[in-house]
Amino acid sequence: MKYDFDHIVDRRGSGCVKYDDRSAFGNADIIPLWIADMDFEAPDFICDAIARRAAHRVFGYGMRSESYYRAIMSWVKRRNGWDIDGNWLDFTPGVVAGFVFALRALSAPGDGIVIMPPVYPPFAAQIKANDRRVVENPLVPEAGNYRIDFDDLDRKLEQATVLLLCNPHNPTGRVFTTQELTRIAALCRKHGVHIVSDEIHSDLVFAPGRHTHIGALCTEGQKCITLIAPTKTFNIAGLSTSTAITPDPAARQALRTELGRYHVEQGNVFGTAALIAAYNDGEEWLDQMLEYVHANMEFALRFFRERLPQIEAHIPEGTYLLWLDLRGLGMEHEELLRFMAHEAGVGLNDGSAFGPQGRGFMRMNMATSRALIEQALRQIETAWKARETERAQER
Repeated sequence: MKYDFDHIVDRRGSGCVKYDDRSAFGNADIIPLWIADMDFEAPDFICDAIARRAAHRVFGYGMRSESYYRAIMSWVKRRNGWDIDGNWLDFTPGVVAGFVFALRALSAPGDGIVIMPPVYPPFAAQIKANDRRVVENPLVPEAGNYRIDFDDLDRKLEQATVLLLCNPHNPTGRVFTTQELTRIAALCRKHGVHIVSDEIHSDLVFAPGRHTHIGALCTEGQKCITLIAPTKTFNIAGLSTSTAITPDPAARQALRTELGRYHVEQGNVFGTAALIAAYNDGEEWLDQMLEYVHANMEFALRFFRERLPQIEAHIPEGTYLLWLDLRGLGMEHEELLRFMAHEAGVGLNDGSAFGPQGRGFMRMNMATSRALIEQALRQIETAWKARETERAQER
């Protein structure tokens, strides 16, 4: 079946953060290419599964059947080659909530938690909110990409109890190799550091790349909690349904104790139905969506090369996010934010929110129609040309 990703859905008035809360930009008319959800409709097989469940008309307490666990196990095996056991799986109400529970399960107040900035803002925010210490192992920019500083990681793990990993990495789009992940796991074993891995983007990897779950590389007895979800993959984040995969029995029991303490393991009947449908029937839709988003990125990079060479970007290995290096525009970071929101009318994520390493950068969501991407790029170009004209006149 051929899916139509050019179809434009008017999301205004639907109560979505991306379109209905633009207060952060001070401009209600921006094109919103910021928060990481897609503008694509969820595919029919998911909507039909939700509709069938809704048609029952009774929405009492639900349970997760064997089909739920089989769907997750089969998906992880088919897509990424990891054989997992259904006993390793726990529901979490979102990946951020999941890594907060995992951090609380595997560390104590005051403990150091290593992160690799520039990284998804809730990493540092939730570590601090839960009375842990942020320990930074910054990624190193290199030839348009980023690499792990393993020497620094070795040192920083001495100060920590947990490594909070983001793979595929948001916002840089790195998909860490098996070799890199094996080395990370070995360093964590050396220092007795546990691993919590946010892998919500693990399905969003461009060919010929393939995601490797770090949990598959950890040795017996190593405490590693891996968090996945169909929510980014199939644009169903509002259903708040995610999964923790914990092979180690001690780590698994610690996580379940923490989940039970807050009584959040119930889930919701629509999220359960959607997950089963997504993981059983979603591969064709996902492959076509990735192809479309990749073409969006190629279009944007071609536009920058030909019309705005001051902006530098590279197609990521994974995620549907472009990490834009805007330093070539010659503006201070705060001026960049004003320029994009008020002169270009385009809403992008503030790079400094991902850490000080993100100053001069912004994140652009490419999971939308080609027409909207083109409109946004043309508005940026028009605003930049207007600035250039004004500067020329001032001279």
